Amino acid sequence: MKANVSWREGMAFEGQTESGHKIVLDGSNPGSGPSPMEMVLLSAATCSAIDVVSILEKARQTFKNVEVEVDAERAETVPKVFTKIHLKFIVTGTAVAESHVERAVRLSADKYCSVAKMLEASVAISHDYEIKEL
Repeated sequence: MKANVSWREGMAFEGQTESGHKIVLDGSNPGSGPSPMEMVLLSAATCSAIDVVSILEKARQTFKNVEVEVDAERAETVPKVFTKIHLKFIVTGTAVAESHVERAVRLSADKYCSVAKMLEASVAISHDYEIKEL
């Protein structure tokens, strides 16, 4: 896997993935795109959400939406690494079984999400979920 980052101006950079996708990242506050640390959070949430959706689909659960709320804490001194990340999964659907949601979240956390597995060596990552009935 390869990627490229090119400076645009100020603290803004355009990243391009090997698959051709582009995104602007910005270290300014406020900037013209998410910061690199915001992208780490989005990546962890998306990686886990992909797992949860896939597992729930295989379990034939009837859901309309999966949302992940992410709350993180960072160290107060440089480098301001993440010290805690909490992922809350909100699954909206009809008669979605709690056992399937719990299993999906657990499997993502314990086995499948590459981003979270990479981070967990230095960050306390926690999870919970909520089911909203349609």
